[in-house]
Amino acid sequence: MQTASTNICERLCNKSIRDISLQLNIPQSTVSGIITKWKQLGTTATQPPSGRPRNMTERCQCMLKRTVRRSRQLSAESIAKDLQTLCDLQISTTTVHRELHGMDFHGQAATSKPYITKCNAKRQMQWCKA
Repeated sequence: MQTASTNICERLCNKSIRDISLQLNIPQSTVSGIITKWKQLGTTATQPPSGRPRNMTERCQCMLKRTVRRSRQLSAESIAKDLQTLCDLQISTTTVHRELHGMDFHGQAATSKPYITKCNAKRQMQWCKA
């Protein structure tokens, strides 16, 4: 008894990428990518991702967000120390900065307010009343 995949393979062998894409109703780039992957790796299974795994888990990210929302005045160093005790991870201040930027938390300096003397305050009040 033949499976569906062998039937498809028998039908599509020795055909062009264009014919295969028309027959299966999928883009030519997808067909080309699958054929290339098969020739290089001998399989079409998804490969494990490249690169180093993330240091912070989702739980740690939630703790970071909660910590920042609780007190926005904290420095990245103090936040990193808090997270090291809470999550039992060695987290650098650079990692804290990167994660906060990813969560759309950005550092901003407070705007400076002009110094108003008593004389200017009195004149301003008179101007407002007028």
